[in-house]
Amino acid sequence: MCMVIFAPLFAIFAFATCGGYSGQLRVSVDCVNKTDSNLSININFAYPFRLNQVYFDVPTCEGRSQERLFLVGDFSSSAEFFVTIAVFAFLYSLLATVVYIFFQNTYRENNRGPFIDFIVTVVFSFMWLVSSSAWAKGLSDVKVATDPDEVVLLMSACKVQTNKCGSAYGPIWSGLNTSVVFGYLNFVLWAGNIWFVFKETGWHKGGAARYPSSAPEKQAAPFNQPSYNQGTFDQSGGGFSGTGDLGQSEYSQVGTYTSSGPTSY
Repeated sequence: MCMVIFAPLFAIFAFATCGGYSGQLRVSVDCVNKTDSNLSININFAYPFRLNQVYFDVPTCEGRSQERLFLVGDFSSSAEFFVTIAVFAFLYSLLATVVYIFFQNTYRENNRGPFIDFIVTVVFSFMWLVSSSAWAKGLSDVKVATDPDEVVLLMSACKVQTNKCGSAYGPIWSGLNTSVVFGYLNFVLWAGNIWFVFKETGWHKGGAARYPSSAPEKQAAPFNQPSYNQGTFDQSGGGFSGTGDLGQSEYSQVGTYTSSGPTSY
């Protein structure tokens, strides 16, 4: 449920704060001849941060002539990669939400839906980590390339000590810093959802069934045998009494022999 609620929102914040950014910095060139000075040189840049295409005109402090300069660096690859992952993650989150709500039976049929969802979740988790790391490095380079102190070094007029160059203000980075934070939050969210999607596949149950816990050792079956009555063991064709009855039988036979013998000669 957390995935359904937060994934689209985090993805929106990620690509909106990055893709909708525009910044500005201002530098000044104060020439010895004040008429040649320009104390308000505005430099605007925006997503996708192809700074090598951003140009601005500055005075050379040699009459009215000016020179056209460009910022340094092209950081569009990392920025566009980050925004692309955010957009696709947002679209997939919406699609998954619709499937979870309206097509639950189709989703669980033949375990195909959870399997696809698991693979996509793992892929997006990895892509969020890669794109966020790439964009964090790209943002660091953008900050260096648009630092007013670094831009001033590009101007030929500022290399003359008699001219004074400085920065009025620099870009505001709170929006882009937020985009990096939301990028890593998306990674944590998608990576944490891997376990819940894995449970939907039923693979962990199959593994438990495949490797059951060791069964308790079989107890020795009780050795149940009919009690052996020595005095009542019979065989077919004649009765045979055990040792206890045998003594009595012999005794009876002796007694009978004695009593049945001749009484006179």
